[in-house]
Amino acid sequence: MNNEGSAVEGATEGPGGAANVDQAFISVIIPHYNDLEALSVCIAGLHAQTWPADRLEIIVADNNSACGIEAVVRAAPGCRVVPAPVQGAGPARNCGAAVARGEVLAFIDSDCNPRPDWAENGAHALAAYDFVGGRVETVAKDPARPTAVEAWEIVFGFDFERYILIEGYTGSGNMWVWRTVFDSVGGFRTGVAEDMDWSFRARAAGFRLGYEPSAVVSHLARPSWSDLKTRWRRVLAEHHALTLEKPFGLMRWAAKTAAMPLSAAPHLLKVLRSDRLPDGRAKAGAAAVLVAHRLWRTGVMARLLFTAPARDGIRSTSA
Repeated sequence: MNNEGSAVEGATEGPGGAANVDQAFISVIIPHYNDLEALSVCIAGLHAQTWPADRLEIIVADNNSACGIEAVVRAAPGCRVVPAPVQGAGPARNCGAAVARGEVLAFIDSDCNPRPDWAENGAHALAAYDFVGGRVETVAKDPARPTAVEAWEIVFGFDFERYILIEGYTGSGNMWVWRTVFDSVGGFRTGVAEDMDWSFRARAAGFRLGYEPSAVVSHLARPSWSDLKTRWRRVLAEHHALTLEKPFGLMRWAAKTAAMPLSAAPHLLKVLRSDRLPDGRAKAGAAAVLVAHRLWRTGVMARLLFTAPARDGIRSTSA
């Protein structure tokens, strides 16, 4: 395991221990909806893992894809494909977990491509923690000439290190957990930001969260403004629903809304200092999207102050 791994709380040893991790059977769970091409890439990456194949199973939980489940089966050779009839990424992950045989559950999204040592590094991180998040690298279709939206996503998309070490939760698109811990916490909920909610419930129960930067998956950046808005309408609706469950939830949301347009200024420095963007053109594009996105988010968040979350939510299994 990479020694850079860190955690929200100090770690000693996970519930399975280091010896048990080495012999663990891993169930990789993939929620899928209408993206056979990306799913094929993800599964090819999983078949190339350094972890012994006889101690790893791949479960695809299909969330009512328009192509039909037989097409998903053909796109997922060597995998177990199960129907997930309740729409949403959380319920799909729950369906996969319900049939999983492993002592370790590894969640990955269907539009992610794991590095060959992803399973090995993620599993070994559980020697010290109860559940773990890995690293997500956002990449452009043409790395030398990213679109403005791709450049923004490369800088700001899926920052699992910040999610875990600062905000105290891990995204569920690259998440590792002992089966006993998952069963104790319970499954993912729908209608809220399910990965935040699950992580907060797990930590409230005393389970320890770790970050493993060597458990890496890549994720294609969204190329267009419309793609970005589609994702963020769903994200904001789910975050709104989760915030309203907290004490003074409406006041919390109002404060976040007021602060949103001001947050662009300090983040411009992150764009300018980024070593992941190829040139000044890409940085200028990312900066423009940053400002536009923060202003657009402010408007959506203001509307949600007076709107029920379900009316603005967009149910999807994409990351």
